[in-house]
Amino acid sequence: MDDTTTPVTTATELNFSTAAEPVVVAPEPRVVKIHGKLDRNGVAIGTGRRKTSVARVRLKAGNGATSINGRRLEEYFNNIRDLQMIEAPLRATEKLGQVDLWVRVNGGGTTGQTGAIVMGIARALEALNPSFHALLSENGFLTRDSRMVERKKYGFKKARRSPQFSKR
Repeated sequence: MDDTTTPVTTATELNFSTAAEPVVVAPEPRVVKIHGKLDRNGVAIGTGRRKTSVARVRLKAGNGATSINGRRLEEYFNNIRDLQMIEAPLRATEKLGQVDLWVRVNGGGTTGQTGAIVMGIARALEALNPSFHALLSENGFLTRDSRMVERKKYGFKKARRSPQFSKR
């Protein structure tokens, strides 16, 4: 028989502890995808969509001037609700009156255009300062509202409205 023996290792040599110690694992940092862009001049660019509306937003440091399709904000939107919705991401990040907005929006109606502009502003603000992501996200400004108009079906008057039934 062989006289070579394998050494026996104990739990303390393997650095196992006999007491149940909780293992603390540090959470991995969450990687956030930023949807806006910064151009070489420092202008933040964000694109927003809602229903069939698309808004291209440019945001830069300034005195709070807003231009939508070449018109002032108050001229383009008459509804107070729309004006407040557009200012909401700027108020949340405390940038109202500190940045100039230039917006090109087309497609859809006023509600869709308002939603698209809000999303575009939020994405541009996020590109300007990535630390705004959590604040904008929790208020729902970065969430794309995917609801669209249902298409009309063949043989129906609208998407679901069938022709009136005639018994005779």
